[in-house]
Amino acid sequence: MPVKRRQLRGFDLKQIYGLEGLIGVDEAGRGALAGPVVAAAVLVSPVFLEGRWAVSKSGRVNDSKQLAAAEREELWHEFEGLVAQGQIHANYGVSTVAEIEAFNILGATKLAMRRALEGIYPPTAFERKEEPDLFASERERVAFQPTVSCKILIDGLPLRHFPYPHQGVVSGDARSLCVAMASIIAKVTRDRMMDELDKVHPGYGFAQHKGYGTEEHRDAVLKIGRSTAHRDSFLRKLFAQPRDLEGQMTFFGE
Repeated sequence: MPVKRRQLRGFDLKQIYGLEGLIGVDEAGRGALAGPVVAAAVLVSPVFLEGRWAVSKSGRVNDSKQLAAAEREELWHEFEGLVAQGQIHANYGVSTVAEIEAFNILGATKLAMRRALEGIYPPTAFERKEEPDLFASERERVAFQPTVSCKILIDGLPLRHFPYPHQGVVSGDARSLCVAMASIIAKVTRDRMMDELDKVHPGYGFAQHKGYGTEEHRDAVLKIGRSTAHRDSFLRKLFAQPRDLEGQMTFFGE
């Protein structure tokens, strides 16, 4: 595992070549039955990727799902220190349950990602204006370029109708250091939100399963009903599952 983790930094060094920055974006909570979807964006520079922390400590970073909760929390605090020192920039965005219902999960995920990115650069910073004529001066040509020299990597397939130019990276949280860092920030942020929701809506076990469709969570929903933290569109799939002869829910694939 350590060898594979070191490759994350190498991947980013190749992606950032010739640029001033690289932004990794990932989300947490997309497949849950309850709670918000949270996205995070992390901006790194060539100086950071060649610096002491990235060289000596980035081997501990991985896809957030592959890390224990204690490891994620420890890395979160280290990221906070890096932000405070100006070595990286990071931001997160949230889409609520109401927005998930209004825009569907894909639309809400894109909204959360946009909010995360807006905390680093506005979409207009990446816009390329109409090309100047062939006889324009060098100064005039520079004015037509985007204001930032930066590439955005988003975990997964490229997003359609997204305001930021970006590159989709399948399994990006296991390939790119900045995407993996974003995945950790998104996961820790959302987990903390679910811990708070557990206090507001006891009985579902949000603090344990973080809103995902575990057997315990599904049983609790069927027993005590939905809460305002649940996603109705996701629960419809749950209640639509066929029942066996004893009245128990039968879940395909189990």
